[in-house]
Amino acid sequence: MKSIEIDSFGPIAHGKIEFSDITFLVGPQASGKSILLQLLKLLLDKKQIRTVLKQYGYVWGSDYKDNLDLYFGEGMSSIWHSETRVVYDGKRIDEKFLSPGRIHAQTVEEEKLFYIPAQRVVCLANGWPRFFSDYETGNPYVLKNFSETLRRLMESPMGKGSNKLIFPQTNRLKESLRESINKSIFHDGQIVLDVANKKRFMMKIKDAKIPFMAWSAGQKEFMPLLLSLYWLCPPAKIKRKDNIKYIVIEEPEMGLHPEAIKAVLLQCIELIARDYKIIISTHSPVLLEFAWVIKYLQKFKAPVDAVFELFDIHKNAFMRDMFTTLLKEKDISAYFFKMNNKEVNIKDISSLDASDDDNGIANWGGLSDFASKASELVSKYYKEQGE
Repeated sequence: MKSIEIDSFGPIAHGKIEFSDITFLVGPQASGKSILLQLLKLLLDKKQIRTVLKQYGYVWGSDYKDNLDLYFGEGMSSIWHSETRVVYDGKRIDEKFLSPGRIHAQTVEEEKLFYIPAQRVVCLANGWPRFFSDYETGNPYVLKNFSETLRRLMESPMGKGSNKLIFPQTNRLKESLRESINKSIFHDGQIVLDVANKKRFMMKIKDAKIPFMAWSAGQKEFMPLLLSLYWLCPPAKIKRKDNIKYIVIEEPEMGLHPEAIKAVLLQCIELIARDYKIIISTHSPVLLEFAWVIKYLQKFKAPVDAVFELFDIHKNAFMRDMFTTLLKEKDISAYFFKMNNKEVNIKDISSLDASDDDNGIANWGGLSDFASKASELVSKYYKEQGE
């Protein structure tokens, strides 16, 4: 997956994205980020998606409009019309791509893109992953498939046994990464599996067990992300059986304090060190601050100790290797979904140059605009007061 260029797709009038090791997408709500990301999933995994839908009784028929509603969600068929143009890795994709075609029964299609949707918290109904079939027909495929993936993970040996410790686990995630999650999100609370009446996650704090719905908003939002990391980064002795190369994470910052967002970023750095390519949609300036500083550290050939200083964590060999890989081998890009009169154009803002004449670049797609204006106002009135 190298690039995608689109015209007249949903609210997006025009845009081209060239993917990096980490690609950030920024822009206001309803600017087309999610439907573009879902389109990428469809382009990479169409055969696997159709196979899964068939397993649950859905029909990928001859009417491409019906197929759009089936995949993107009810009422979404209008996003693709006669003027829509999609070019993926240099190849033109038209509505024929959405026709049934053939799937050989003997071929097992493997998933290539793992999609973590923005609505992920609804996957954990009362603290346990929901079945694919629990969702309404009109729900987006990516939500149902994500939920089913978490359910299958918890039906594996990891989810067996009463009072089993889910977090922290010494064989899941490296110690430094577990510590960052504990310090910023769970605060020494242990996530355990309770099976007294039915399976569910509980948070154990001293002698108390707290049900999922009583957790903080950030803890509830992070739990599906944690399970995703378990799925993507199994213990060394467990061999992955899929072919996932790409990861989409929608709004990883939801419900999280900036310190917790830093913990999520550390997990993302490990993912790209494992050679995954990640695409992140975000409304958080913290994530673009990360992109901005890493690009400058790369430009200045800064030592790896600078990244330890950035994240304020203890030095160890594992983290040093991870940060070295980030600085020397990985690239970062950012794109702004600029909305004007209900029409969206995608702009490359990868330089993140705060002195650029282009306001979209200088203000990081609007994410730093408020802070810049606030700083200007304070400076202005401080100067006037001094006079």
